[in-house]
Amino acid sequence: MPDLSQIVKAYDVRGVVPDQWDESLAELFGAAFARVTDADAIVVGHDMRPSSPGLARAFARGAASLGVDVTEIGLCSTDQLYFASGYLNLPGAMFTASHNPARYNGIKMCRAGAAPIGQDSGLAEIRALVEGWAEGGAPEPAAEAGTLTQRDVLDDYAAHLRSLVDLTAIRPLKVVVDAGNGMGGHTVPTVFEGLPLELDALYFELDGTFPNHEANPLDPKNIVDLQARVRETGADLGLAFDGDADRCFVVDGRGEPVSPSAITALVASRELAKHPGGTVIHNCITSWSVPEVVKENGGTPVRTRVGHSFIKAEMARSGAIFGGEHSAHYYFRDFWNADTGMLAALHVLAALGGQKGPLSDLVAQYDRYAASGEINSTVDDQAGRMEAVKAAYERREGAELDELDGLTVTTPNWWFNLRPSNTEPLLRLNVEARDEETAAEVRDEVLTIVRA
Repeated sequence: MPDLSQIVKAYDVRGVVPDQWDESLAELFGAAFARVTDADAIVVGHDMRPSSPGLARAFARGAASLGVDVTEIGLCSTDQLYFASGYLNLPGAMFTASHNPARYNGIKMCRAGAAPIGQDSGLAEIRALVEGWAEGGAPEPAAEAGTLTQRDVLDDYAAHLRSLVDLTAIRPLKVVVDAGNGMGGHTVPTVFEGLPLELDALYFELDGTFPNHEANPLDPKNIVDLQARVRETGADLGLAFDGDADRCFVVDGRGEPVSPSAITALVASRELAKHPGGTVIHNCITSWSVPEVVKENGGTPVRTRVGHSFIKAEMARSGAIFGGEHSAHYYFRDFWNADTGMLAALHVLAALGGQKGPLSDLVAQYDRYAASGEINSTVDDQAGRMEAVKAAYERREGAELDELDGLTVTTPNWWFNLRPSNTEPLLRLNVEARDEETAAEVRDEVLTIVRA
């Protein structure tokens, strides 16, 4: 029997194919998904990985065996699948392993309207059903199997995004896009079609073996080609998408990375212009600048834990108009509270094209502090090291501690957050301060305790 504890994560299914899971297991997941969502119909899509079409079709067969009609949208980005779930009001399943290496694959699942499915909202039940069936035989099929129908929603997805951001009056821009051989190569040409953009396409060939670089722009080595092309060509900006194109990273006209916190603040100011007085969600490792900009623009900032299920739940609870994470996930009320890097990219293009200056000048007002970036430390005892750091700072004069997500220590001049990884023996540190020297001092002080 397969060990599902190795592949069923907090928010999705993820593992090596065929070592950890295969099409026969995908079929059981499809049946379990149909049972748990209790839906008459679902929508299924997949990325460009070699194993994705077979896994997605097996999942569809499993759902259809229980009498559920399946709309197969084929190749798509993850946010395109969320669009289909919202637009068609159907539960959805996306076959992708995002930025993981080629031998991995996974399933991101949602209820109708792109509502998230995680451990506490259906994933544990799905796992239990799959484990039971894998051990004792497949579920009893319905008297009448559901249908499998193919539908292309790419044009509808692009039209919806472009209805949310007015790009008609922007000045012409030259933009380099690095799709990393991922699904951005599928969505960008259609979304950008007809806009006053000169598109310089890097690695748009769909190739799930990732022959040029990993499709993970969060790692600086994977945006080197984008930075070089922007500098060589004098482009106005560069955009990089991860493998399933739900995250977007930005570099300015100098080829310098723009902090996702600065993008969060920029988009928040634009969304608040459309929805005055709205609530904006940010997680506990975004910059001080985010809540500052939200308040300056008449909005209400709400701080939450890192992770899409927490962000989406808080957006639904509070009616927030927008949410941003420092990992470059951007969530929009106008997109069923789901994350879409493409919509964030359109906001950046609209903001840049609506004025004359370079992107570096535009984002400077949102990038106000010195930050360490995320620093990972491998430790033997996560809880013990966390406790040692807490003990060192809880008596520090002027320091405030909270444990919303890991440990956050805040003073008037700096803050840091230290969080344990859920999947690896790591502690993740983020530091921000009013100047580079202070940020470095705090970083070194915390790391000395963590790595003692």
